[in-house]
Amino acid sequence: MTDKDHDTEHGRLGRRSFLKAVGGAAAGLGAVGAAQAAGAAETAPPASPAPPAPSALPPSAEQESREYSGVFSYTPEQEKRYFQEHPGSDFMVDVIKAVGIDYIAVNPGTSFRGLQESLVNYGGNRKPELITVNHEGIGATIAHGYFKAAGKPMAVLVHGAVGTQHLPMAVYSAWCDRVPMIVLIGNHNEPSERGGPTDWYHSAQDVPSILRDFTKWDDTVYSLQQFSESMARAYKIAMTPPMGPVVLAIDTHMQEESITGRPPRLPVLSPTIPPQADVNALRQIAEWLVAAKNPVIVAGRVAHNQAGIDLLVQLAELLQAGVVDQRNRVNFPTSNPLSAGSVGQADVILGLELTGAVPGAGQQGKRTVTIGTGDLLISRNVQDFQRYAPVDLSVAGDAQASLPFLIEAVKQRLTRSSRNVIAQRGKAWHERWRQQREADLNAMRYGWNNSPVSTGRLYAELWDQIRERDWSLVSADIFQSSWANKLWPIDRYYQHNGSSGSAGIGYGAPAALGSALVHKQNGVLAVNVQKDGDLMFYPGTLWTAAHHRVPMLTIMHNNRAYHAETMVMQEMCNRRRRGVEGAARIATTMDDPPIDFSSVAKGFGMWSSTLITDPAQLAPAIREALAVVDSGRPALLDVHCSGR
Repeated sequence: MTDKDHDTEHGRLGRRSFLKAVGGAAAGLGAVGAAQAAGAAETAPPASPAPPAPSALPPSAEQESREYSGVFSYTPEQEKRYFQEHPGSDFMVDVIKAVGIDYIAVNPGTSFRGLQESLVNYGGNRKPELITVNHEGIGATIAHGYFKAAGKPMAVLVHGAVGTQHLPMAVYSAWCDRVPMIVLIGNHNEPSERGGPTDWYHSAQDVPSILRDFTKWDDTVYSLQQFSESMARAYKIAMTPPMGPVVLAIDTHMQEESITGRPPRLPVLSPTIPPQADVNALRQIAEWLVAAKNPVIVAGRVAHNQAGIDLLVQLAELLQAGVVDQRNRVNFPTSNPLSAGSVGQADVILGLELTGAVPGAGQQGKRTVTIGTGDLLISRNVQDFQRYAPVDLSVAGDAQASLPFLIEAVKQRLTRSSRNVIAQRGKAWHERWRQQREADLNAMRYGWNNSPVSTGRLYAELWDQIRERDWSLVSADIFQSSWANKLWPIDRYYQHNGSSGSAGIGYGAPAALGSALVHKQNGVLAVNVQKDGDLMFYPGTLWTAAHHRVPMLTIMHNNRAYHAETMVMQEMCNRRRRGVEGAARIATTMDDPPIDFSSVAKGFGMWSSTLITDPAQLAPAIREALAVVDSGRPALLDVHCSGR
């Protein structure tokens, strides 16, 4: 292949062709200049001899080699192997479609260039559709929020060792939250196939090891048939409780080589039935619950879907047992009076899918039992398993899968006398719920007309305008005094995202966007009350929302601080008696200068209003923003708020 052919095939101008073109253009310009100056030359005095023009040396073979090194470094032999009509990456798209992946978050990288081209041209960029992100951590966190709304995993496509090193915090949050996602890492697995220095910098011998401390399973893929089988296995493992992230390292050159010989086979996906707890143990738990004077249920990550909520409601109402929902998921309706549960007076405590300590465990007069899958998935390194819980009975099994048998076992043990006791217990929980709700309503009114705007006023004004709609709060409310969980009727699985799992920062905006991506298809209004410091970790999320036209209302909880840390420093200063004023705000606040989130949003192409400081401005501003969201675009309101 000649230099000219090489340049033409790759659609670019090489150095040698460039020099020829420049030389030809210079000659043409010289001719035009000579013609224009012909008349003037007859009368002008003789010019001094011009210095010799510098000449450009043709590039050496080594220089030409460097020009084409790196991402475009194809030898003639490689061109023959890779530029084919039936590349392996086309089959990989068929596999991804076969397991049911609808979206792939991607920040572009050359180690998966073959797969990316096939996804767009061969796959039509539809099921899966590529979601463009500005940082790999945004992509993984979008996948985290997507699962919480869709109940199925999303994939994340990242570039080699460098892209993978942007992932750990986001993947760790998914691990802690028991959320499945499939991470696909493009990697030059075979060293002899790597091109210039960049390929070596960006490759790793064992690239999944970067994430191995907090993923369920990984595989390094060298062949198309292996990819087919490993993709199906990855999906099964990710979705089998306890759920979690999985990783496949996919060879760059496998994507680009032509399919020859016996064609690889597409996978047949066979989901794994979740493990049920031992039936004899469930019978024992049923006996204890029915005999208890005041049983209480503590729910961690119980519900996988609406069916899980309905089963937990059925069990709680059979026993008239109070429920403590730890809000990692929507496990139990906030409008149900049994949601006012407390372990203070409990004599039997049933913990479902808890992480670590069980409230009341080890206390005299309290019997504690647990059902869950936590002991089936523990990292050798990270400490998300928390303190050891000295419970009376620990049963391994998926809580939601085990609830039907437990419910039937409870029904079989109920007697007329026990039903009378249960009815009286229910009245007590109803009264407790009524009193708590009245106290929460009074607390919400505190500082109603204050500026900065109180978080209670913010949630009240927001609820007033969305209450008649099909809505979802795609953010956690724990840093806004949990007003939604206290006052809104959160009764459906999709109506609240819950927590991040890891209590880390940076989760909020991309997770909200991932859920909003699902709600866009279902016609559900997505509302994100966004913490300011959290958004500053991944502000590019706003661009992705605008680029993909994801309708979501974001309201900034702009307290101009990492307020939880401000309070921690206040406590530390008080303990040491060194004074709180001023000292607790150093390195914990963002008010000098204050961040203009409205301008940030507009810079990313998102609609936004000016900063809201007067609570009277909230209602009309929310109304205007909702009109934008209803038109199919994201909108952001920047509200200067109280700390919590």
